Amino acid sequence: MDKIPEYRGTLRSHLLDIPRVISQCSGIRIFGRKIRSLVFSTDVAIIKNVNADAIIAVYPFTPQPTITQAIISVADVPVFAGVGGGTTNGARSVRLAAYAEHQGAYGVVVNAPIADETIFQIKQVVDIPVIATIVSLEMDIGRRIASGADILNVSGAAKTPEIVSAIRKDFPDIPIIATGGPTDGDIERTIQAGANAITYTPPTNGALFAKMMRDYRARFDPKDGSAT
Repeated sequence: MDKIPEYRGTLRSHLLDIPRVISQCSGIRIFGRKIRSLVFSTDVAIIKNVNADAIIAVYPFTPQPTITQAIISVADVPVFAGVGGGTTNGARSVRLAAYAEHQGAYGVVVNAPIADETIFQIKQVVDIPVIATIVSLEMDIGRRIASGADILNVSGAAKTPEIVSAIRKDFPDIPIIATGGPTDGDIERTIQAGANAITYTPPTNGALFAKMMRDYRARFDPKDGSAT
């Protein structure tokens, strides 16, 4: 049966849909749940109203357990929590990873600058996957995996498909999450390169609200120039 029955309701009919092309990837099965799509967001309104399989919650500040807890409490799907790797590193990242597991995170994400030794130490204290971010083929990816990285998170901007393809050649069995890019074509290229799951960056809450307000103004005053 090709057609999937669907119910969206009235009040929730304008939920954010991830690009359907993401369904082409194999997915990664974690604790029995298949994950193909991850939304890159810490906005709880977005997180509550998007149909992704999971949330990847990383942000450009020192990770804080209260933020992780807030996101997990709102999300209806698994959350993969950032525990540092840049400004935050070493023993603090290890403690944050252990705490994130206790809070209910499905996995922890470490950023590119993290030390291999820290990845090893995190793996000694958690039983959830450690997801290591890869930004360049100049990184020693083999050491990341040997240190305990369970999943690679490729974030190489326009070079992402190239990086994914090279990793898949050298490490055919490692699970790969990758940023998909802004278009369906970009996402498809990344999947064809070997990504098992795709990270999608949704429109911001502000951008979505701006569109809604333009529609409202046009409804009441079609001649309003701000409606275009």
